[in-house]
Amino acid sequence: MSVAGRTTSAHRPRDLARTVGFVPQNPLSSFVTDTVEDEIAYGMEQLGMTASTMRKRVEETLDLLGIADLRRRHLMELSGGQQQRVAIASVLAAQPRVLVLDEPTSALDPTAAHDVLSAVETLVQDVGLTVVLAEHRLERVTDIADQMLWLPGDGRVISGTPSQVLAVADLQPPLSRLAHRVGWSSVPVSVRDARRRVQQEGITATLPEASSDSLPEASSSTVADGPAVLVRTTDLGVHYGETVALSGVCLELRAGSVTALMGRNGSGKSSMLWALAGATPSTGQIEVDGTNPAELDPSQARQEISLVPQTAADLLYLPTVAAECEQADHESSRPEGTCRQRLDDLGLALDPRADPHDLSEGQRLGLVLAIQLTADPRVVLLDEPTRGLDYTAKDRLAGIVRRLRDAGSCVVVSTHDVEFAATLCDRTVLLAGGEVIAEGSTREVITSSPAYSPQLAKVFHPAPVLRVEEVTP
Repeated sequence: MSVAGRTTSAHRPRDLARTVGFVPQNPLSSFVTDTVEDEIAYGMEQLGMTASTMRKRVEETLDLLGIADLRRRHLMELSGGQQQRVAIASVLAAQPRVLVLDEPTSALDPTAAHDVLSAVETLVQDVGLTVVLAEHRLERVTDIADQMLWLPGDGRVISGTPSQVLAVADLQPPLSRLAHRVGWSSVPVSVRDARRRVQQEGITATLPEASSDSLPEASSSTVADGPAVLVRTTDLGVHYGETVALSGVCLELRAGSVTALMGRNGSGKSSMLWALAGATPSTGQIEVDGTNPAELDPSQARQEISLVPQTAADLLYLPTVAAECEQADHESSRPEGTCRQRLDDLGLALDPRADPHDLSEGQRLGLVLAIQLTADPRVVLLDEPTRGLDYTAKDRLAGIVRRLRDAGSCVVVSTHDVEFAATLCDRTVLLAGGEVIAEGSTREVITSSPAYSPQLAKVFHPAPVLRVEEVTP
């Protein structure tokens, strides 16, 4: 393999530093300074650029990625999505000729993802930047990609235009599923193309009755007017020093439901999940099945409520996958092999001898999810659970969440993945500035917002279509 005429096997990474910029999947793994501004300048400093050049490029990059307001913030104080934008900015500032991005939008809200990809596309078109992008959420990138490479996993590489590759690949982004549903031989790569074809062919959708979007009946813990309330917050607030993460949040979450928690990066989604789990100081009242989880001992709390954090590796501390599973069985007082069975349910064939920190991002997330589900908690909190997962793994995850819901659990999913929320979640809570600005059925909340609408809702607008099964074949 060669880059700019130099073979990668004969040249060290530092020899290619001026030519190739790389942004890893986990932004934290690449940070070396403390603040946003210093991090963006660091790479240029290592390349020996002058102070005036660095100052100019820092300003340009801050504006390009819309993070000028974060310039003096500490990196550890940022949300996962904000950290991802800073990581991309730190590489772009050096103006490499080739930019390699590993899952660049996985932690970004829909608007931020659009802004970042638009900025990258502008550099491609205006200055000839070459971008190689690894991405599971193909719906975000197929309309800007010139070429697609599909790796089926058997050593082959299938190359072609996005439409050509999607027509033969087992990848199933929303527009591919739509094409298969209605019998199109080629897959549209943009909402605009799909909308034109739908209108030309008179394709319609059959929406469910309004009652079918209501919460499903739980198998237990029900009351006269429906499933019981498992989680209730009253004037919930979370503060980090002078920073207000949440303010005055009042919610009721019921048994047998899946609720999506959505909002732009930094809106307070993760803070809410940590507060609900009793893992961060908060004001106001939190009740999980009538009890404040912060007042329970760890073994009791584990059976009431479990949190799978955005950075799954934070919960992994043992040397092997087998040791993590054995510890989960022990701490949850479950029979030996219970955690391993949860892994099998997720479709993860992990080597028991593998070091958890050597696993991919998606594998680590799956392992932590299995560990947390071992205790069969009544309330399950998932923070960006689809980050790093392909479509097949997301389908398996959705199946597990549905089984939890059908068993009467309350599941809360903090996510930027609008397609995942559209196919799975009963209700959606939208946050902005730490406050709830919208709450209701998922169909009502996300299809009324251009930023959060799934692709099918945009294709069939104004009909609020969420799932390909609603399209008349």
